Amino acid sequence: MKITKASVQIEYDIDGIELLKRIEKAGRTCYKSEEKVSENSYVKFIGLIIKNGHESVLEHEKVTVRIVCDRGVTHEIVRHRMGSYSQESTRYCNYGNDTFGNEICVIEPLFWAKDTASYRLWYESMCSAEKSYLALLENGATPQEARSVLPNSLKTEIVVTYNLREWRHFLRLRTASSAHPQMREVALMCLNELKNAIPVIFNEI
Repeated sequence: MKITKASVQIEYDIDGIELLKRIEKAGRTCYKSEEKVSENSYVKFIGLIIKNGHESVLEHEKVTVRIVCDRGVTHEIVRHRMGSYSQESTRYCNYGNDTFGNEICVIEPLFWAKDTASYRLWYESMCSAEKSYLALLENGATPQEARSVLPNSLKTEIVVTYNLREWRHFLRLRTASSAHPQMREVALMCLNELKNAIPVIFNEI
């Protein structure tokens, strides 16, 4: 069994400033103020759009992110309906073959230290799930049948595309202190990546 940690990566190179300039161009159509566009006018314009709650303009641009996390977290991610998702499938991925090293991979929980009884119980449960899964495959079960014993901690990859308005919505909800710790861990990584890539949009989150 392999144990790994959650991670986040923007899928494609982004020119954040050009992205914001395109948003400004679209948004200024509403006021027919295109003549006010300058090299840095997008900063003030988009700041005012956000301040005034006119966030529909942000829907003109999107960002795609690849997230490695456990399946419990993806159940929360896909609740956000204004998005597109492509996720590693336990129906079609056979973790008992050489492609996956003949083992399952799980995400290490961040809330238990390795020297605690809770972590040991979790680890033993993961080992038991892997043993049962591989035994079912050996016994003739298909991957989609054997997956019934796989745990929420199973590592998965999900490619997520949201427009910038939905990213703001997602991040406001999922970085909150009340969010599930592992969901919040992933959301904070997303926030950090997006803040680094795109100015202005996520400043106040």
